[in-house]
Amino acid sequence: MKQNHRRILVVEDDAVILMALCDRLRSEGYTVESARDGKSGAEAAAGSGCDLIILDIMLPEKDGLEVCRYLRSRGVEIPVLMLTARNATSDKVIGLRTGADDYLTKPFEMMELLARVEALLRRQDRIVNPRDRYAIGRYRLDARGRELRVDRKVIPLTAYEFKLLKFLCEHRGEIFERDTLLDQVWGYESEVFSRTVDVYIASLRKKLNDSKRQEHIVTVRGQGYKLAD
Repeated sequence: MKQNHRRILVVEDDAVILMALCDRLRSEGYTVESARDGKSGAEAAAGSGCDLIILDIMLPEKDGLEVCRYLRSRGVEIPVLMLTARNATSDKVIGLRTGADDYLTKPFEMMELLARVEALLRRQDRIVNPRDRYAIGRYRLDARGRELRVDRKVIPLTAYEFKLLKFLCEHRGEIFERDTLLDQVWGYESEVFSRTVDVYIASLRKKLNDSKRQEHIVTVRGQGYKLAD
């Protein structure tokens, strides 16, 4: 089974479709949670720390449009892929205006759904919004709250761990030598040594659960460090 450390919430009342979606997503390595009505789906989405929501429109108790509207009103910015049997352009427009990020009409090919899921997750990884929130795989760095979170858990950061990770997030994909990181994070007048950077990078990697399979902070041999694209 593939492993990609992403968590997806599927909100769908049709048991057959729900099972097919959950089984296929799990076979692709995703961690999957599910709900079969709009009320429980909204509650799960607001508190689960998931990376993406697959949301049917026609749901009992609260329809998908209401769920999406509720989440956006609470500042939940998780990508939403909306599913519906409705094929009218007006229905798609309403869904997108409510806050959905993409729209897929039933019946659909599973490969198309997977491609849309992957595209939404890639786009989310590159988002740096005006409120200083950064996506690092499953992790979220809130620069204003100075918090690193994964799922519902807050991961403590020291002051310089936070500064270093925020700097790398602000310059995602750029390679920095140790001395440059020292200047930018610790300051020109700091008396710390260049190996201090290595110590802090190692600590951040541990907190981000980095491994050969999933490496967030990359060492570029002979050049320095960068945050993975």
